[in-house]
Amino acid sequence: MTNDITTAAPAVRIEHHDEPEALGIGDERPRLSWQLATAPADYRQLAYEVSWRTRTPTGAVADEGVAVVTSSDQLFVPWPGAPLAPRARTTVRVRTQDASTGTWGALSEPVVAERGLSVDDWRAELVGPDYLEGPEDDRRAPLVRTDFRLDSLVQSARLHVTAHGLVEVEINGSRVGADELLPGWTPYHERLRVYTYDVTTLVRSGENAIGAWLADGWFRGRFGFEGGTTDIYGSRIGVLAQLEAVLEDGRTVVVASDGTWRSTPGPLTRASLYDGERIDLRLLPEGWSQPGFDDASWTPVAVLPLDKGVLSAPDGPAVRCTGEILPVSVTAVDDGWLLDYGQNHSGRPRLTVPPTVPGTHITIQHAEVLQDGRLYRRPLRQAASTDEIVTAGEAVVWEPRFTVHGYRYAFVQGWPGEQPPAEGAIVSRVLHSDMRRTGWFTSDNAGLNRLHENVVWGLRSNFVDIPTDCPQRDERLGWTGDIQVFAPTASFLYDVHGVLSDWLRSLTIEQKRFGGTVPVYVPWVPGGVFWRPEMDVAGWGDAAAIVPEALHTAFGDRDLLERQYDSARTWVERVATLAGPSRLWDEGLQLGDWLDPAAPPDNPMQAMTDPHLVATAYFARSTDALSGIAAALGRDEDAARYGELAAEIRAAFVARYVDTDDPTHDTPCAHSLAISFGLLEDAATRARAGNRLDELVRSRGYTVSTGFAGTPVVTDALSRTGHLDTAYRLLLSHEAPSWLATIDLGATTIWERWDSMLPDGTVNPGDMTSFNHYALGSVADWIHRTVGGLAPTAAAYRELRVAPRPGVGVTSAAVRHLTPFGEATAQWELRDGELAVQFSVPVGTTAVVDLPGRAPYRVGHGTHRATVAFEASRGRHAV
Repeated sequence: MTNDITTAAPAVRIEHHDEPEALGIGDERPRLSWQLATAPADYRQLAYEVSWRTRTPTGAVADEGVAVVTSSDQLFVPWPGAPLAPRARTTVRVRTQDASTGTWGALSEPVVAERGLSVDDWRAELVGPDYLEGPEDDRRAPLVRTDFRLDSLVQSARLHVTAHGLVEVEINGSRVGADELLPGWTPYHERLRVYTYDVTTLVRSGENAIGAWLADGWFRGRFGFEGGTTDIYGSRIGVLAQLEAVLEDGRTVVVASDGTWRSTPGPLTRASLYDGERIDLRLLPEGWSQPGFDDASWTPVAVLPLDKGVLSAPDGPAVRCTGEILPVSVTAVDDGWLLDYGQNHSGRPRLTVPPTVPGTHITIQHAEVLQDGRLYRRPLRQAASTDEIVTAGEAVVWEPRFTVHGYRYAFVQGWPGEQPPAEGAIVSRVLHSDMRRTGWFTSDNAGLNRLHENVVWGLRSNFVDIPTDCPQRDERLGWTGDIQVFAPTASFLYDVHGVLSDWLRSLTIEQKRFGGTVPVYVPWVPGGVFWRPEMDVAGWGDAAAIVPEALHTAFGDRDLLERQYDSARTWVERVATLAGPSRLWDEGLQLGDWLDPAAPPDNPMQAMTDPHLVATAYFARSTDALSGIAAALGRDEDAARYGELAAEIRAAFVARYVDTDDPTHDTPCAHSLAISFGLLEDAATRARAGNRLDELVRSRGYTVSTGFAGTPVVTDALSRTGHLDTAYRLLLSHEAPSWLATIDLGATTIWERWDSMLPDGTVNPGDMTSFNHYALGSVADWIHRTVGGLAPTAAAYRELRVAPRPGVGVTSAAVRHLTPFGEATAQWELRDGELAVQFSVPVGTTAVVDLPGRAPYRVGHGTHRATVAFEASRGRHAV
């Protein structure tokens, strides 16, 4: 890198918001972060300057200034101005000073944030239908509306809205925003998210109207196991809406939901997250959200109870449509049309229906797989996953509002005419939390590339407001164990900080609710006869410590660690009490290496590995994580105390579980956990464990023999102990059970169990079979770090490691990650006995370069190249 490269203007971010204008934020002192895309080779930030101007809703300047701070920090720097008042709108610009020259760089483009309402600012009430509603299967989702008048032109307008249930708002006949499934899923009586929209262009001088569609959603719809539970959070749904319009003459008009609003049953005769949506367009009142609509026959709403103290700004992005998929084939089957979208995903259909005979009934069913050429829907259990439209006669474009499905295939019945739907007439709209993509990987191995793509789609399918286990069957719950193992992978591929930060708030709420334990899924809903909230389950409850640790490693947000510290400590202390002085968690029901491929279909807990070995290993893992979190927060006494406790657990683990004759201790999972969790401090013991793990994997023909606990760490354990080629052979094996064997059977996402589909193309007979789970895709973390060669060695990648380790089956690879400081890349190729590597390091960071056969060395930001002699035998060396 040469010094003729200029320092780029910073790209500034307010908190974790990606939007050009972050509306409705909850922070009165929002933190700032920035990246520099380019800078001279000797650039180092000496200081930064923040300029800001904060205005009231009427445009008056409330606060402005310029602050110069001598600091190299560029992540989460403190807010320099006065605290933002509710509704305040601030515009911020940043520039930085180069320590080597003393010169100031260019000012950033302005970024804008606007604070939402405080509790005292709410004049609206939660309102909903005041008429008798039938049972869920027979319930029509209600409409709610009001008219209002503005006697002047509008300078600006904001709508603040949330709901018990799900809501979609229209103003003067136009939809507000593009967010879906609002307000998402939280423990509603403790935390209810509010969303804010700029509706300046939707309101006008004169007559106006607001209309809201409502549906049951998670609040009272059927959800959970064994048929599900209804009315989980309450039996009445309603909307809380407050529109604030600043007129050109400076006056503010507030239109707030109250008892004067009116309601009627709408055209949605079914609106269920599990079962899908049914609409009868003949029942849609024409112009109902337009001014002047005659709602005299509608019923006055009821004002429903709501503690406004639970209202909160969201931490992460809303669910939105992030893409559309056209069918790759349309085939006549029986009395309908079978659509193959070519990709398993979470979403819902959009139909462009031509003019029809009024009352035409079109049905579209969804499923992940086919069997015997038809939709195979048994794995959905009691989720109907069916959408229906009854037409009013005219052409219409229709998409369900309040449901989402997990599927690759759809079966359409009742489509008008004898010809198949025209191209584009039925598309699938991909739905998930609208996170920014941050990580990519590719190689010259097509199977490995497809595996990585499957991991990406598994993440996209299961980050639907919360991190779920699956998007399709009657479950879709926030399983703590799944995200605990997948968090490092997720944090590389997408900016998941907001979604997981928000979900961790729910985890803390539920943990307090249940006396310190962490439920196996969050938010908690009744779980039938087996799952109970008071169950203490290793690997699942450990999400309290391990997920915050993973987020801090990826994003460097110290405040999140501080916020979650008591939750993590409560979990570790609870397990310490359960284990007692022995430091062995060897009592109680444990899920262990859940879904070990040797487990029978009807008993996924019946794994090869002692479940209490897994529990004790996780006890050590979380205690060690808590010690590190305490150290990062400057809680030195806690760091030392939990470090000592972790050492005691490691010693107890070795004494009980290492070098024994018990076959449940001599398994790939057992050895992988012991190595990867750092439980074997003696080098000779660690080497023996690595050799034995290598022997076990080779003896099984390089097939996978681990479940949820062992799979995330098995390749890491092999490569750490000098068995890199075995790790590669395991990763790239086509023999079942393995990742690539699922791809050979047509997988486009990660499966819940290795044999979700059997070699003959039939579906596993067990009751629990999903074709879209991300947990077993956690191997992608190792792919990024070891195959690609890019890993953080300090929080937020302030220091990173470039250390590709080629192995059998891959001769070139490239990895790219948008770190909080900027883009980091590594790409390598084997050619003519050499390993050629090119990599880039973001401004503000350094990298340790560790290549085979060469002593590690450090470099600064910029693009670098290196070449070393390489022999295939190096694959046997430890990384």
